[in-house]
Amino acid sequence: QVQLVESGGGLVQAGSSLRLSCAASGRAFSRYAMGWFRQGPGKEREFVAVISFGGANTNYVDSVKGRFTISRDNAKSTVYLQMNSLKVEDTAVYYCAAASSFQTSRRGYDYWGQGTQVTVSS
Repeated sequence: QVQLVESGGGLVQAGSSLRLSCAASGRAFSRYAMGWFRQGPGKEREFVAVISFGGANTNYVDSVKGRFTISRDNAKSTVYLQMNSLKVEDTAVYYCAAASSFQTSRRGYDYWGQGTQVTVSS
């Protein structure tokens, strides 16, 4: 079992930056691929970014490429999402999740955090 807790969300203006954090409870953190997903009001939850077990490989949804960066610190059992040049359409609840393999499908993730709200105003 893995417990995930997100933090770092907030209300910001378009063009600004936020850094989200996700802390995991267990020592097996490095054995999971870690992903970020988001869900806006009335929308489906969508894939945002994923990072492999050791952090060497990453993947992003096209809409955030060049603006968002996912990273991890296995010694701290924490994954991050650095979000720059934020847009109004980035407004959503952001969730971190853990998977046994590197993938983008939400169905492949076994553990989920409670989510943190990101609101971007114009």
